Amino acid sequence: MSDEPAEMTKWDPGFTRQITSWVGPVIKRYFRAEVRGMDSLPAAGGALVVSNHSGGMLTPDVLVFAPQFYGHFGFDRPLYTLAHYGVFMGPLGDYLRKAGVIEASRENAAAALRSGAVVLVFPGGDYDSYRPTMTANVVDFNGRTGYVRTAVESGVPIVPMVSIGAQETQLFLARGDSLARRLGLTRARMEILPVSVGFPF
Repeated sequence: MSDEPAEMTKWDPGFTRQITSWVGPVIKRYFRAEVRGMDSLPAAGGALVVSNHSGGMLTPDVLVFAPQFYGHFGFDRPLYTLAHYGVFMGPLGDYLRKAGVIEASRENAAAALRSGAVVLVFPGGDYDSYRPTMTANVVDFNGRTGYVRTAVESGVPIVPMVSIGAQETQLFLARGDSLARRLGLTRARMEILPVSVGFPF
């Protein structure tokens, strides 16, 4: 029996290869995406890639980065992406886990890093991805720094990554964090109630 947590054992390299071979070219062509600096990642061993999050509800960050990662390192080295538990609801959750998306927790991140995997984290989450258009070029993790302790305790380097361009897909007027607090949404781990104009709204 594997001593890895259930989250990690669900990663399916064959399924990930299929998704990457189909999604990668579409995303690259549609967004005219470009990834630079893959050589900044260590050639082997665990690493924590820390990035801003962009684009509101339709964040293309992982879909842009993952195909380039696997094209560079191959499918013997997993890339796990930490995600809010809410994205795993419904049948989509099983597919996400097969593609290497794991529930965001220090325990899951540390286990993946210690196994020698690369872990991608967006500390700012939706708070950062809905940053107003007026401050589109200001990365804001909302004070979240737990990833530093996770990397130090796991003995892996932090590799910073910056995603730019997706904030231009909509007009982001406000995060709506004060409105979320007034409505009591923070009890359900919903810190914002954003106001934006553009597809799909």
